[in-house]
Amino acid sequence: MVIKFTSTAIDPPVLLYMGVDKFENEKLIRWGWPEDVWFHVDKLSSAHVYVRLPPHITFDTMPESLMIDCAQLVKANSIQGCKMNNIEVVFTPWENLKKTGDMDVGQIGFKDDKRVRKIKVEKKNNDILNRLNKTKVTEDIDYQAEREQRDAKERQKQRQKQKEMKEIEKLDKEAKERENRIRSYEDVFTEENLREANERGNDSDDFICFIEPSFIQQSLLLISLLCCELLAIFKQYYFILSS
Repeated sequence: MVIKFTSTAIDPPVLLYMGVDKFENEKLIRWGWPEDVWFHVDKLSSAHVYVRLPPHITFDTMPESLMIDCAQLVKANSIQGCKMNNIEVVFTPWENLKKTGDMDVGQIGFKDDKRVRKIKVEKKNNDILNRLNKTKVTEDIDYQAEREQRDAKERQKQRQKQKEMKEIEKLDKEAKERENRIRSYEDVFTEENLREANERGNDSDDFICFIEPSFIQQSLLLISLLCCELLAIFKQYYFILSS
């Protein structure tokens, strides 16, 4: 069984959760999520409280208000800590938790002590605890199934992202090729070519300028090609913006 709470310390609200006992904590240690952060009263027995961070928040950018919610909850669920003032709560990413075979049930260590931080709790805050307890829900969860579903969704997101990146690279390559072609078209309208065309068709009596049919055909072809290139560019940027 897992006990869930909803913290409204930030918007949108986030999930806090903890096991009902030390045996349940073993499951949480094994099947936690990479975005989870673990909280525990330092040097005292307490619940293992986790917060599941949303995509836009990391361990390094976690707001203090959210840390305080977690710290108050873990203090309240410590037999000794709930009676004491000025206690310290340690917290670290779930990925930094280390469990070895020689450890007792519920016991935990850390892979990297530099990734373990502390927050001081001066005293119990009833306003925070009342707010959290109003959202309290107890559920029976298949931790492994939930983690596997989460991982499957992440793999799908990564595949989609890689597909979009390949499409963008393809469009960039096509854009460069179009740019090179457009530059090559500019040779048709050089000042020298225009002057030669006018000189060949110039009538000195009525000053009517005649342009050879071949030049007109080239011009129409160029305009058609440019329109195609502009349409392709529009489609490219529409794809990028819609992604």
